[in-house]
Amino acid sequence: MKAPKSKQESKSKEKEPQQHVVEEEDPVVSDSDDEDWSVEEGSEGSLSDSGLENSDFTDNKEDLTTSDDAVSLDDEDDDDDVGQDSQSESGESHQGVEESDSSEDEAAPRNTIGDVPLKWYEDEEHIGYDISGKKLKKKEKQDKLESFLERADLKNWRKIYDEYNDEEVEITPKEAKIIRRLLKGKAPHAEFDPHAPYVDWFAWDGAKHPMSNAPEPKRRFIESKWEHKKIVKLIRAIRNGYIKFDKPKEEPKVYNLWGDDQTEKAGGLAYIPAPKPQLPGHEESYNPSLEFIPTQEELDAYQLEFEEDRPKFIPKRFLSLRSVPAYEKAVKETFDRCLDLYLCPRARKKRINIDPESLKPKLPSRKDLRPYPSTCYLEYRGHKGPVMSISTDPSGQWIASGSSDGTVRIWEIDTGRCLKIWELDESVNFVAWNPSLELPILAVAVGADVYLLNAGLGREEQHKIEELLRVEKPEAPAPDESSKGAPTVIWTEDEKQKGIRLKHIKTVTSVEWHRKGDYFSSVMPSDILVIESRAISVHQLSKKFTQRIPFKLHGLPVSTAFHPSRSFFFISTKMTVRVYDLLKHELVKKLETGLRNVSSIAIHPGGDNVLVGSREGKLCWFDMDLSSQPYKILRCHKKDITSVAYHRTYPLFASCSDDGTAYVFHGMVYSDLNQNPLIVPLEILRGHHSSNGRGVMDCKFHPRQPWLFTAGADSVIKLFCH
Repeated sequence: MKAPKSKQESKSKEKEPQQHVVEEEDPVVSDSDDEDWSVEEGSEGSLSDSGLENSDFTDNKEDLTTSDDAVSLDDEDDDDDVGQDSQSESGESHQGVEESDSSEDEAAPRNTIGDVPLKWYEDEEHIGYDISGKKLKKKEKQDKLESFLERADLKNWRKIYDEYNDEEVEITPKEAKIIRRLLKGKAPHAEFDPHAPYVDWFAWDGAKHPMSNAPEPKRRFIESKWEHKKIVKLIRAIRNGYIKFDKPKEEPKVYNLWGDDQTEKAGGLAYIPAPKPQLPGHEESYNPSLEFIPTQEELDAYQLEFEEDRPKFIPKRFLSLRSVPAYEKAVKETFDRCLDLYLCPRARKKRINIDPESLKPKLPSRKDLRPYPSTCYLEYRGHKGPVMSISTDPSGQWIASGSSDGTVRIWEIDTGRCLKIWELDESVNFVAWNPSLELPILAVAVGADVYLLNAGLGREEQHKIEELLRVEKPEAPAPDESSKGAPTVIWTEDEKQKGIRLKHIKTVTSVEWHRKGDYFSSVMPSDILVIESRAISVHQLSKKFTQRIPFKLHGLPVSTAFHPSRSFFFISTKMTVRVYDLLKHELVKKLETGLRNVSSIAIHPGGDNVLVGSREGKLCWFDMDLSSQPYKILRCHKKDITSVAYHRTYPLFASCSDDGTAYVFHGMVYSDLNQNPLIVPLEILRGHHSSNGRGVMDCKFHPRQPWLFTAGADSVIKLFCH
């Protein structure tokens, strides 16, 4: 048996470049995880035959690859003893050999270039310098086929090429054992115990005193100030929404088994697919049952019905499918289906379940708004034709009425007694009482004339009224329409009626008094006028003087009204209401009604609100301080509104129509400009009968009491009280 060689001698032989034979291994491997290695006589640097037979290297040659299985030399546990080779004689020679941890025992590397990259020597003939400073020549590159054959050899599986020193290094069994343990996730050395028993290095057996005699600090028993500030900061961030948490999605416990999957999808587009066409039934079969086939009588009955009521398909019976003709309406129904899909898009909209009662405005109770007229108390009968207009005395004791029968009557309100009657030649269009208590004068519009009649009620004022109603004979020539300054009205004294007669060129429809009782206006809404400004005239009773308005009319005038406290003059045309200042001769405001045909207007006693009635059955409330558009539009009447009126003292207003009804409303106007007027419908007054399509012709409030007078086409005047 040969003596074992030293470790340095084995390494020196490994460094020889010409030697490709496996050198003799270092026998200083006596761990339990090592394989059996033996060296026999006559075989230098080779594995013994017995060693190959006993080891696991020859069990499977496929395991000898570069993979993890090639490095793991066997599948047995490393902790088991592989067995020491009793046949080998190297054990006795190494019993006294010990490994040293000194760096002096390790062989120095050949190349001394340090951490210099090897790429710097790619174009050079050497790879570096040895310890003596001599160049290390590069080895000739081996043929790839030869290198592959050498690696395929069982003896050369441990060799690894070292690029740094340009040589092949062979892995020792100890290094192979370390690699195998590392691949299995174990400690590199088998002697290391990862579960060693705990050793208490500080054992104080019998110690009388602890390590420190200091008392426990207070901070260990109270909460940390800094942790408290951090928690408060996080709480504020969560409350302000800076930190948001994802809410867990709640999966429904149940689902609609028969529902459409597309409709149950949450989110996304709100598109709803079109409903599928109805599938054909038994009656559309080519061979239906006899009960589905109509008889000849039923077919004849279908022809008498309307087209939309007829059945869309009449079933027929065929003996075979071959004899079934083409469907006549196939193209039309397909085209209609395409139109439905293209022109009728469907979208999912959220339906809001709101109680209809909650949408109604919260209005006060009618009981809290009393008094207001609700019941017919008295009727005034005597006219033979429709009563066209009525007017109340400022004192509230008398009422005047004009009818189409050509008579004007004065009634006592409390008793219904007719006090006086004037018989005129034509139908009376309008009646207006002078608002001054000292001048009981009645203005009556009859055809193209306006009569100023003495009511004969005040005894003390009769002498003054008689002098006021006297007119001297006119010396002016007859009116000439061609001249610009020609008069349109002629003042004459009527001896028959004992009053004044104002002759106009056209038919007068309405007369309105000024609040002081000296001025009044007349309207002539003729379709053809030579000069538009002559349609409205303003008359002065004391001077018997008539003047035209200095404004251009924008349309056909309907009615006029004076402001109750200011020098404003309201002119209503068919579509608009214009407000003029009589002193400054300028337009103050234009009210856009949005109506097609205005019939009447009324001014609130405060002067800031206007009521407009139309022939469309609409009632408009205007707040002039708010806007030029209607504040409220009330659609209450079914037919034309003939007249509207405000009460002088009570917050009431009314409207009458040709449908035979009169509506009474509560209209409160507040002094606070930030608060809008309150409008509440109170009562619908009925009782008049329609005649020739006309219903209630006029309505007026009592000047002091919450009473309403209505004049109907049935020649009756009704008084409604609370």
